[in-house]
Amino acid sequence: MDANIIAAAAINGLLLGGIYTLVASGLTLIYGVLHIINFAHGSMLMLAMFGVFYLLTLLGIDPYLSIFIMVPAMFVLGYLLYKGLIGRLSSGKDENILLVTLGLSILIENLALMFFKGDSRTILVSYSDTMVEVGPAFVPLPKLISFAVAMGLCAALGLFMQRTDTGRAIRAVAKERVGARLVGIDVDRIFAISYGIGLATLGAAASLMMPIFYVSPTVGHVFVLVAFTVVVLGGMGSFLGAVVGGLIIGLTESFGGLFLGESMGQIGISLIFILILLFRPSGLFGAKT
Repeated sequence: MDANIIAAAAINGLLLGGIYTLVASGLTLIYGVLHIINFAHGSMLMLAMFGVFYLLTLLGIDPYLSIFIMVPAMFVLGYLLYKGLIGRLSSGKDENILLVTLGLSILIENLALMFFKGDSRTILVSYSDTMVEVGPAFVPLPKLISFAVAMGLCAALGLFMQRTDTGRAIRAVAKERVGARLVGIDVDRIFAISYGIGLATLGAAASLMMPIFYVSPTVGHVFVLVAFTVVVLGGMGSFLGAVVGGLIIGLTESFGGLFLGESMGQIGISLIFILILLFRPSGLFGAKT
């Protein structure tokens, strides 16, 4: 196969992996702090994507500008959901949080089907068809913008976790809940903030994805399965792992589509998921237990 075609597939895979990284970073943050898998992650992403869609169609707000609305809106939603519902119903038990988030996922998806129907929706903006030459490949400008912004946001999230008092408190709670309480950290508030940040990343991801992808009430299933694979591949709770895992999965999907056909491209993702579980369950950067 021509080297230019392979290089173009690699470039497209990396660009796609940037979006996966952003979606997975919120999931790995929630797992790292709350130590639970957020089953509502996909449905919340779908909700955010519909938000971006209607901000454009009803108010004329560009999807990339809608990030300044969707990020704080999804943070507030996540914070209030945890404080008002998830935290109260969980009674401090992680298994209860799993059930609550699963119930939320089912409820949100069915409400979306009732209000939005089952149709897929896409958006068109003036730069949708603009192509940019990157090495041997011509890539859509929206995909390039989405990758650059996604990587910048992941870096900003990493700096927030390392350099701010709130970030240090989140890491302290993730490491040792009881010790964090003893030094005066409001653990329940940190849980709510972490859940809010996890959903805020979905608000950003939705704004970056809508110029590229479609939205429907069931679209969350596609991305949450990929996000779970990224988190398992990189290591549960590892931000570096989410970045590396996202890029690897993007490359895997791109090359799978190139060699096996577009409809079979995601087989490689499932294969990686199985191999990681078999040979390195802790992931590439996860701590061994």
